[in-house]
Amino acid sequence: MTFDKVEELRPGTYGHNLQLRVLSSKPVVLHRQHQGGRAGNNMRIAECIVGDDTGVVVFTARNEQVDIMKPGAVVEARKARVDMYKGSMRLAVDKWGTLKAAESPADFKVKEDNNVSLIEFELMTVLQ
Repeated sequence: MTFDKVEELRPGTYGHNLQLRVLSSKPVVLHRQHQGGRAGNNMRIAECIVGDDTGVVVFTARNEQVDIMKPGAVVEARKARVDMYKGSMRLAVDKWGTLKAAESPADFKVKEDNNVSLIEFELMTVLQ
């Protein structure tokens, strides 16, 4: 399988396959899922910094994904998507994709000085 690179990520895209090293993982406040007006289960969320040899990006891990995203771990994200949050890119894997520990060791050094989540995007309307 060929993997996409972090520097190739663009807002609103999906279907990305990436091999990433987890640099950090920070739990975010627990949210309660509401189902049909009733309180459901707690949702665990962590914001993680992940990257490859081209750059880093913020990854939003949800529920069981939080357990996989430990600093130093190498993971494979399949069918990942790029969400926008306050004008910045966030990588995520939803129910259509998978996130798992990498099957083969990664021999790349993460390029930490290219954080694509720090690039601000603005939605513009183009009139024709």
